[in-house]
Amino acid sequence: MIVEMLLGALFVFGTVALTLASYFAMRLIMGGEAEGHEKELASLVIFRISALHGLILALVFAQEMVEYQQLKYEMATEAGATADIFYDAERYGEAVKAPIQQAISAYAAEVIDGEWQSLADKGRLSPQAWVHWDRAYQHVLNLVPADKRQESLRSQMLERLHDISQSRTKRESNVADSIDSIFWFAALSGVIFIALAYYSFPPMRRNLLLLCLFGAYTGIILFLIYAFSNPYQPPAALAPGPLERVQQQINASSAPATGG
Repeated sequence: MIVEMLLGALFVFGTVALTLASYFAMRLIMGGEAEGHEKELASLVIFRISALHGLILALVFAQEMVEYQQLKYEMATEAGATADIFYDAERYGEAVKAPIQQAISAYAAEVIDGEWQSLADKGRLSPQAWVHWDRAYQHVLNLVPADKRQESLRSQMLERLHDISQSRTKRESNVADSIDSIFWFAALSGVIFIALAYYSFPPMRRNLLLLCLFGAYTGIILFLIYAFSNPYQPPAALAPGPLERVQQQINASSAPATGG
């Protein structure tokens, strides 16, 4: 938590420093106080650049928030599919449930203990998790239904396995679609250009305070965009909570059988 707070402070104070440095640099270059027509032109430039800059930040921030929420939804979907497969295997029949349940339980454990960290470090899915998924898929695929009930359960399990596969693909693509460096160039250059255009206003305390507020708020937005751009790393890292709860349920339901 302390590291995240320090990182956020770095974004805020860094943007404020960039804003003030750009403002004073432009004041130094231009020299003297601006005339009336210069202030008028500067105000028009500020308005236009600020509008474009704000639009860029708003669109990117909204996109990152949507993808972040979509990942949470996919996690819940995957966890629900994992639980459905485990319990549908039990409903299918005692003779065939063990290999399917073992494979899907091992899959959930690998995602929690290995894959999540792999996504944070390398941006890649765990090959071992795919092995467990494929093992469960093969076991379900090889089932020979004896009646319509078993046929329905087999179809449902295959459908849920496909849901898991799609969720995994989306989870990996979420890392690959992280923010490009072009955005950071546009965002920071917007801060600089807006600050430069304020040169026509004298460095009075109130003016400097307003510049600092502009820089601080922009820094907060940039920090939030950075935080949500990679949901597997701090400061806004998501935990595989839904899968962890499913694993707890699986372990709890398996405990009596193990004890017996």
